[in-house]
Amino acid sequence: MLRAGTGVALAAVCLATVAAAGDPASDFNAVGPHCDRGCLTGILDQYLTGLVGHDPARVPFADRVKFTENNVSLRIGDGLWGTVSGIRHDADLKFADPETGEVGYYGVVEEHGVPAFIALRLRVQNRKISEVETIVHRQEPGPAGDPATFRQDPGFFGTLPIAERTPRGRMVDLADGYFSTLQLNDGKIFTQFDDHCERWENGWQGAGNPREKNPANRTSCGEQFKLGIYRWDTRVRDRGFLLIDEERGLVMTRMFIDHAGVLTDYTLTNGEKRVSSIKSPYTWCALELFKIRNGSIFRIEAVFIGVPYYMPSPWVQGGG
Repeated sequence: MLRAGTGVALAAVCLATVAAAGDPASDFNAVGPHCDRGCLTGILDQYLTGLVGHDPARVPFADRVKFTENNVSLRIGDGLWGTVSGIRHDADLKFADPETGEVGYYGVVEEHGVPAFIALRLRVQNRKISEVETIVHRQEPGPAGDPATFRQDPGFFGTLPIAERTPRGRMVDLADGYFSTLQLNDGKIFTQFDDHCERWENGWQGAGNPREKNPANRTSCGEQFKLGIYRWDTRVRDRGFLLIDEERGLVMTRMFIDHAGVLTDYTLTNGEKRVSSIKSPYTWCALELFKIRNGSIFRIEAVFIGVPYYMPSPWVQGGG
């Protein structure tokens, strides 16, 4: 456990007003002097150390930084920077994309001793941080595990043998196909799932979990989608494919799931009748991570929060 320092003054760094481009391909631009995997994870560690110490001066920020927390543009020093009291490093999951200068993190932070799930993306240009995107899942309605006891699934770790890796473009296609499968989920599959795919949402294993009482949660990701369980997901929009770690088979994405709340009764592909639990319009905002092995989605981890229905993204052109 890394604990926050005391008596360190908060600093503020003005955020950039330049919005990210909407085209996923535009995320993969030149980043200046090469920063390899060790360089990127080292900068991530500097960020986490500065964060928990409430000291932005310890972080190599660019002159202009775009910073969001829970889909809202903030100044460095605000939000989690003011409340964090520790990081549970036994829950760390770090990964990097040296080709584009992106580095990602999933784990558990504490605010005044209260644990919360976090997903974080940094963009590094010229060895300085130019973008910070954070989702912090604090206690709120929806599926969630216990951040005090959460441990990362071992399936996310390790370097894949070359024969099990998937080309970058195909990895993006598989993640995008997952979102198309989820949107208006009617049993049609637009991606490829490993037979033993498991999904974690805010620390709760909602697919491939033999300990779950609900039979649907005991089945794999692909089996759930073939049944059309998530028919109430009206749209999956503003999809961003942010970071690709080819060596480890990881794709970090951003997306919003809108629920119009109109659907009431529906039927699964096996004929089972269901009643939707969603009674009003709302949206989930997520940073979602895919582990792709042998051309199939093997593991999924998402940290997401509820936001107002159809809330725009500050990372999409015109959204903030």
